[in-house]
Amino acid sequence: MILIGQYDSSFVRRVGIALRLYDLPFEHRPWSVFGDADKIAEYNPLTRVPTLVLDDGDVLVDSVSILDYLDGLMPDERALHPRTEPARRRSLRISTLAAGLADKAVSLFYERRLHETVSPLWEARCLKQIQGTLAALEKDRAGRAGEYWFGDRIGHADIAVAASIRHMRDSHPELAGLEAFPALSSHCDRLEALPVFQEISQLFVAPT
Repeated sequence: MILIGQYDSSFVRRVGIALRLYDLPFEHRPWSVFGDADKIAEYNPLTRVPTLVLDDGDVLVDSVSILDYLDGLMPDERALHPRTEPARRRSLRISTLAAGLADKAVSLFYERRLHETVSPLWEARCLKQIQGTLAALEKDRAGRAGEYWFGDRIGHADIAVAASIRHMRDSHPELAGLEAFPALSSHCDRLEALPVFQEISQLFVAPT
């Protein structure tokens, strides 16, 4: 398989980490949606990452679809989302909140970086959504005592939260402090120390 996209994207990083945890071999092409748009468009007309090219030539173009596909290759005991309810929907809720946090961080960055005039209304809205999501994640994580979010085994929820918060902190230094969210801070520090997180990692590169 071929994974297209840079690891400073939390969405690409989530896929790279999942591939490593699943011991699935892949080639990584760290193409930028700005500098390498034409290359990406050959595989994905949306020119978005992550894009995953499968061994048979089929192409998956969204992180949710990609991770669902990879989970489907695994037996139940190795899947990073539980297969049964209510555990599955609880894991999906945390993962979705984390993905939404990343989306808002990206929207805020583009608003500040790519627009000559920043909309105060949109900026305030993004910041409110980011802070509200951090508070919701903090409350949930603080109520769980396990090493990982849902027990003693890493899952998509753990990866999504850590990857999204890493991107937020790197792209918005003013949001880097998590003093108000100690459970989240501890969670992220623990995951970022894991070898797979160290390997599948890249400093944030601002688009030019």
